[in-house]
Amino acid sequence: MSSYRVIQYLEGEAADGTALGPEVSNRREVETFLATGTIVKGDVVMSAVAVSGAKRALSVLQCANVATGNALAIGVALNAATAGQRVDVVTSGYVEGVNCTAGTIAAGAPLSAGKAAAGQVETSAAGDLAGCFGVAMEAKGATTTNKVAIMVKKQF
Repeated sequence: MSSYRVIQYLEGEAADGTALGPEVSNRREVETFLATGTIVKGDVVMSAVAVSGAKRALSVLQCANVATGNALAIGVALNAATAGQRVDVVTSGYVEGVNCTAGTIAAGAPLSAGKAAAGQVETSAAGDLAGCFGVAMEAKGATTTNKVAIMVKKQF
């Protein structure tokens, strides 16, 4: 797990004017885990508590649906994976293309994970018990249908 950040990269584009992606901003943390089931790119993932022993700290699966938000959610998958494969997960900071199909999401809205559907985010409600998973940085579908860019709150 990352414990510190050495450099803060603050440029929005390269010297030649090429736009840089979110992976160079040092405003997010990415950890590599082992998938215990099928994970789709953009899915919210959770700790795999059914795994035994120390492998629990290494294993994730698609965030299960919990009506009040899933407290085990730890981040967003950057790649697709099946059981036994490695998956890179944004555990803190900016990520684009997060899966969300239920309801309306406005820019700046607090988000719950796994509330309406497995692996997806939805606007938080007063009765959500899991706490805020992240914040929407754009309205749902602003760039791609049923996707949203979010800022994941550090929980892992």
